[in-house]
Amino acid sequence: MESLKDLWHFMLERKKYWLMPVVIVLVLIGVLLVFGGSSAVAPFIYTLF
Repeated sequence: MESLKDLWHFMLERKKYWLMPVVIVLVLIGVLLVFGGSSAVAPFIYTLF
C-alpha cells in the first residue's frame, strides 16, 4: 500500500493527472483477476481476456 500512496502523491505533486485513469484501470483488472481466480465465476471472467 505504501507504493500506491507514493504514486498518488507523485501524481498530485507533479500534476500527472493523465496517469489516474491508467492506474485505476490496472487496479480494477488486478482485482477482477484475483476475484475471478478464486470464485465460481472464473470461467466467465477468463473469456473476457
